[in-house]
Amino acid sequence: MSTLRSPLTQSVPYQGKVFAARSLLPVKEKHLWKIEQGAVRIVTWHEDGTILTLGIWGAGDVVGKALSKTEPHQIECLTKVEASLLPMTDWYEITQILQVHLQQAEEMMLIRSQKTVDIMVVKLFSWLGQKFGREVKEGKLIDLRLTHQDIAEMIGSTRVTITRVLQQLEDQGLIQRLRLHRIVLKEEEIWHYEI
Repeated sequence: MSTLRSPLTQSVPYQGKVFAARSLLPVKEKHLWKIEQGAVRIVTWHEDGTILTLGIWGAGDVVGKALSKTEPHQIECLTKVEASLLPMTDWYEITQILQVHLQQAEEMMLIRSQKTVDIMVVKLFSWLGQKFGREVKEGKLIDLRLTHQDIAEMIGSTRVTITRVLQQLEDQGLIQRLRLHRIVLKEEEIWHYEI
């Protein structure tokens, strides 16, 4: 008895290709990348060089230039990433993938729409904790190794402001900053902060 498999699980060229942290996934026409392991962010920039993060994706997500009209468009590995190249011609699940992209864009817009930078950062960390976090004794570890500049670009702020806000959140006991730009989110405290 033969089993039907989704094109997303069928053997494809470049299956399991590994990319180093901070490297770029190559743009392939009429192909997308399925993230098998790790995390990537999609960025563009304004004429003045200001970088804008369009979203962050992790294991199981599908990304690629074919899903966006944004120019310029780069897919940067935030961590070591394993990804598989998927030809779009084999697809029938494109609607589901587009829904995930639209949902993430809406979530990022909601984060950026907060009135103050500290609330934007708290909302961003809460979202990152849900999507990429793992439970540890102290709270939820966000092991993406984001720099202050990365966080600033995600919410449209400055690195200096983010440094100040992170220090404030740490002083209040809402987060714990670890080596290598990792953060532990104290979820119960964050929930009270958001109210």
